[in-house]
Amino acid sequence: MSATKTPSNRKVLSAFAAGLLAATATVTAISVLPSAPAIAQNQLKAAAIDPSAGFADLVDRVMPAVVSVEVKFANAAAEGEDAAPGMKGMPEGQLDEFLKKFPQFRNGMPGQRGENEAPRGGMGVGSGFIISADGYVVTNNHVVQSADEVSVTMKDGTEYKAEVIGTDPKTDLALIKIKSDKAFDYVSFTKDEPRVGDWVMAVGNPFGLGGSVTTGIISARGRDIGSGPYDDFLQIDAAINRGNSGGPAFNLEGEVVGINTAIFSPSGGSVGIGFAIPASTAENVIASLKENGKVTRGWLGVQIQPVTEDIAESLGLEDAKGAIVADVTEGSPALSAGIEQGDTILKFNDKEIKDSRDLARKVAQVKPGDNVPVTLVRDGKTKEIEVEIGTMPAETKMGAKGDAEESGKGVSLSGLGLKVVPAEDGAGVMVTEVAPDSPAAERGLKAGDIILEVAGTEVQSPSDVRDALKSTDKKRVLMLVKTQEGQRFVALPTAKG
Repeated sequence: MSATKTPSNRKVLSAFAAGLLAATATVTAISVLPSAPAIAQNQLKAAAIDPSAGFADLVDRVMPAVVSVEVKFANAAAEGEDAAPGMKGMPEGQLDEFLKKFPQFRNGMPGQRGENEAPRGGMGVGSGFIISADGYVVTNNHVVQSADEVSVTMKDGTEYKAEVIGTDPKTDLALIKIKSDKAFDYVSFTKDEPRVGDWVMAVGNPFGLGGSVTTGIISARGRDIGSGPYDDFLQIDAAINRGNSGGPAFNLEGEVVGINTAIFSPSGGSVGIGFAIPASTAENVIASLKENGKVTRGWLGVQIQPVTEDIAESLGLEDAKGAIVADVTEGSPALSAGIEQGDTILKFNDKEIKDSRDLARKVAQVKPGDNVPVTLVRDGKTKEIEVEIGTMPAETKMGAKGDAEESGKGVSLSGLGLKVVPAEDGAGVMVTEVAPDSPAAERGLKAGDIILEVAGTEVQSPSDVRDALKSTDKKRVLMLVKTQEGQRFVALPTAKG
């Protein structure tokens, strides 16, 4: 899922994601293909449409399976004329989820309800699509999260009550069930890999208007917009607006290729950059929600980071690919299998690993209990090991480490832009000062960080660091650094470079 972004690009995408998740209060859906009678499938599937002849036949085929999703909340964030664009009227549960993903929007939003204010009721609308004859509907988690009542409205205006079967905040997907014994028309997920340039047709409920259709193409794949650990969005230029969230993006065969989830927009309106969850991601998640009401993911138990050009050079790797293990969790499958801190994972389950996010997605897709091969590099040598994948805990977070107190000005490490002192607990050296515009500052090191290893050697004093630097003949030295967020590797240029 991983289109690599520069930090500046990711900040821009995150900053304007308000317009995209703001589609929360108005969303669209995607379609899945649980098994169903061939006759029912034929109702909504036929030969591919010729774009030169228009899309009316395709609309006629798929529109009966697309629904508007209406939700009611007991509590909602207060509205305000000064609220951020796209935030007015956003139900409290959705607003809280949005602010968790994009905390930069937390300040400067006078429309938010204070802790001691009385809650107010609210409503929201989004989109969805039916994936089975018995009335299962796919939509976004942020559309139905914390809702007290959910209903869907069909193309002909018929309204049905619905219940939430399960939600998955990590992929922003949800499954709801229409409360009716009627047999419904439905659509299916595509089995084909979409390509950049393929036609797509988005159907949904923008601004609560219902039954709206827009067309465009797939503009890019593998977009990471910073909304979750498994971001792998399709970028499409079919117009997506508030209320399109949860709605489907169809290919010319009438199959769902993506679920419209977010937009990139400074105003909250469409500027031709929308994001959809790929069918390949959604299908597995929805199947798990249907069977268990929740998503069970595979778990390896490592803290990882991408292999940058600097890290690749310091490790002697030919390419900046794979994921380097910064820490191994106690009692984890990785520890049991012999994976160690500093290992670079190049393949998982016989598939090449592009970066750390790619590894996280691939691990999550494995069924717990399955044994998978892992190819890694340790001390310059390639190793093959087998890991029995575990079940991901409900929440896996590295414990936050408190700021170490500064003790003295520290000893300068020439050329690195650092001053360090021995750590209070004797494990590593603590950074007391980082020179502006230095290599260390450029790589995110800051006062309070603890350097645990230099060039694979544990350090306990500034002299240990100097000795490790002298012993390496490489242009860059790899350091293991402990921060408040956990541990990571940093490659700094040496004087030899």
